[in-house]
Amino acid sequence: MPHSKLFYLSSADVRRALPMSDAVDAMKQAFAELSAGQAIVPQRIHMPLRHAGGDVLFMPAAGIDTGQITMKIITLFEGNHAKGLPFIQAIVVLLDGEDGRPLAIMDGASLTAIRTGAASGAATDLLAREDAESVAIFGAGAQGQTQLEAVCAVRPIVRASVFDQSTLAAVEFENEMSERLGIPVTAASTASGNLAGADIVCTATTSETPVFDDADLAPGVHINAVGSYKPHVREIPAETVVRSRVVVDEISAILEEAGDLLMPMHDGLISRDHIRAELGEIVLGQKVGRHDDAEITFFKSVGVAIQDLAAAGRILANAHRDGLGIELER
Repeated sequence: MPHSKLFYLSSADVRRALPMSDAVDAMKQAFAELSAGQAIVPQRIHMPLRHAGGDVLFMPAAGIDTGQITMKIITLFEGNHAKGLPFIQAIVVLLDGEDGRPLAIMDGASLTAIRTGAASGAATDLLAREDAESVAIFGAGAQGQTQLEAVCAVRPIVRASVFDQSTLAAVEFENEMSERLGIPVTAASTASGNLAGADIVCTATTSETPVFDDADLAPGVHINAVGSYKPHVREIPAETVVRSRVVVDEISAILEEAGDLLMPMHDGLISRDHIRAELGEIVLGQKVGRHDDAEITFFKSVGVAIQDLAAAGRILANAHRDGLGIELER
């Protein structure tokens, strides 16, 4: 008889079962499968709740080779901080792709933070200069933390800085990440100060307008932008987009949701052809990444459900190996 029990994995279980180096590897495989047509990833359903000031996203995916299915329900409520609640909350269900059996339910907020950071880690590994050693983070939340953690997993980072509209959040980030990663992390007082000397820039904010000035970027910088997921919202200046080599997670999703690219397109500054590749195409060797050390590379991600599928499958396998989680009778 097939296994009849269902695993529950808490936030702590998820973090223990998916170390960042493992997550970066999983994201490379996921993006390769996506670009190769080996995954079924419908456009996610975005349900705005204007009366409550929040958004709900429903994100399904199925792997052809992996034989698994996921559904993530994720909520994003701007007013949660004042209530002492996380901005992002989520749950992920993992099912067997051959017979539909539910295999696991796991915390989706920690999974999302790790896999989003890991996607930027994969992009950084493929696009950033080999000698990159300094990072500027915009956004001192959970996403900003995993962005820095992922970049440190693929490059020999020796220093980092963070800028956030909340000075307190930036100082807390400085203290926690310095201790966790063993490198000096500094809370910058201005956006331009945050960019000083940065080889890699990661934006993970809820800002609706660009978080830095194009003129403050150094030559050869690599940018990961993961905060915005709506057509009218952007973190990156149009001038930066125009002069960057642009790589994305999934073209169809980007053309629906990525204001960082859609707004310059609408203004006639760039065309669809300005998107040079999906990240999976670079993993597969079908497209090239960085051309030279002076080039600015820009990875734009709105997040796709294949990432949740790859992360959840890896989490469950590692949880079985390490004895994590709780078995529930169905």
